[in-house]
Amino acid sequence: MKKLIFILLIASAHNSYSQKVESAVSEKLKNGKQGEIIQLPGFIDQDFIKIPYKKIVLPGPQFIISDDPEYIRVPEAIATKETVQPGGVRLYVYNVNAVKEPEKMPRKITAVIKNLGESTLHLRMLKYSSQKPSGNYFLIGKQGLYDYFSSKESQQIIKVKPGKTVAIDKQLEKNVVQFDELTHGFYEFVIDQPAEIAVLQTSPHQSGSNAYQSIINIIPTSHKNAGRGLFGVSNYHIISDKILNTDEPVSQLIVADGIEDNWVIGKEGVSGKEAKLAGNYGIMYNVELNWKSTNGRGLALVTWNSRADNKWCSGMANSILIKNDNTANEIISIPSNQLTTKGAPEGVLVQIFKPDPNKEIQTLKIVYSPPGASCLPTPLIFVPIDL
Repeated sequence: MKKLIFILLIASAHNSYSQKVESAVSEKLKNGKQGEIIQLPGFIDQDFIKIPYKKIVLPGPQFIISDDPEYIRVPEAIATKETVQPGGVRLYVYNVNAVKEPEKMPRKITAVIKNLGESTLHLRMLKYSSQKPSGNYFLIGKQGLYDYFSSKESQQIIKVKPGKTVAIDKQLEKNVVQFDELTHGFYEFVIDQPAEIAVLQTSPHQSGSNAYQSIINIIPTSHKNAGRGLFGVSNYHIISDKILNTDEPVSQLIVADGIEDNWVIGKEGVSGKEAKLAGNYGIMYNVELNWKSTNGRGLALVTWNSRADNKWCSGMANSILIKNDNTANEIISIPSNQLTTKGAPEGVLVQIFKPDPNKEIQTLKIVYSPPGASCLPTPLIFVPIDL
């Protein structure tokens, strides 16, 4: 009997503590600023209930990523080479000048397209994000996604004659990449002829198109980084049968963990072998979750760096798109008040979803993409709060 009373007392004390923590968290989030870091000790690193979800492959562009090798250690080389068909193409360039031999030297890392068709190829950019080379990888990954989300379709047409090669991004042609600097480009475009797309490293004085004609060295894959290849999956639709309820406990959505959400599989063009996109970087997760409010409570979306377990995972920086039905979409820098968030007890307030008195069930919509340079997963936590 005494043992039972002791257990009940412990449970009561734990529940009381949990209620106090959640009440304090609710108050902090209610008064927090969008995108800013909020200290949430004793809360953010809990093993919250996971939201069950279905992952639907959405129609999307052919997807090429160049991140293997991430570090290009030879002065003149092709890092990625893929063949694509007419239609949409997404290209993610993530490569570093790592040349040490015969000495450290400035380089150019650029992306080119060669027309394999019999008629003139027309290329029109739909999404464009091109960052200045830098050793600050977190900044580049964060700003790269922000610019991708905010970019608009271009009406300019790039024309490529049959058999000819041109640069995909003129800015990459101008950039001079110093040792250990990252080149980051994120593009989505449409073409009307079959084509060859390549990412290469060469001299700053050499055009990408000329270099592509002369470079014979194609770097083999190492399978040590995110990956490289051509992937048929570029967009996911995330939905759940569960309706989030502000009367229920905190829950979290976890994608891009390599466990419940497997890495996308594709093919590497040069070797013809299977390619794995470790991290699913560049994949767009279109999340739609239904929720309802009890007693006028709201729902706060919070994220954090759950992998602050070694020097490579010491920070996280991202950009998330919030889709609104009646107002303009919002792009939230994660975090907005400094470059990165470190780990517990730091949480980042992404958005507070407020109840609509005219709707019993509401739908929140976000677009999430795994943040370049950051470790995964970065959980999306939904916290019921008093408004």
